[in-house]
Amino acid sequence: MSKFVVVLALGAGLSSPVTNPAAARDAGNFNGSWSVDLVTESGMVCDSRYTYAVSVQEGLVRLASASGSATVSGRVGPDGTVGLNVSNGTTSGAVSGRLQAQGGGGTWKVSSLCSGRWTARRHTTRTAQAE
Repeated sequence: MSKFVVVLALGAGLSSPVTNPAAARDAGNFNGSWSVDLVTESGMVCDSRYTYAVSVQEGLVRLASASGSATVSGRVGPDGTVGLNVSNGTTSGAVSGRLQAQGGGGTWKVSSLCSGRWTARRHTTRTAQAE
């Protein structure tokens, strides 16, 4: 079960589909690498905490530190709204919340087995400028 929750945590930066080009461009405001921390608040079969990475590109999220056979569907909405569905075999889960410019958070639940909260923070990339 813990491998499933790991993937659930990784996918936390996703939400409903973006259907028009302007909305897709706005969803790009969340582009980049994100660290996602997942804390279990209820359920005995999940580990107490997970930390993983995701990459967001034009509203689409890629699991950057995942393994296994889990599937993820969802997107980052133009307003940062998060909504994700994750499945692994017969187990499924959901993530909801919101991203902002540098961070975000929300809740997650794996059927009746485990639930909790997640937080995300954006990795900043600094570039040197020549004078």
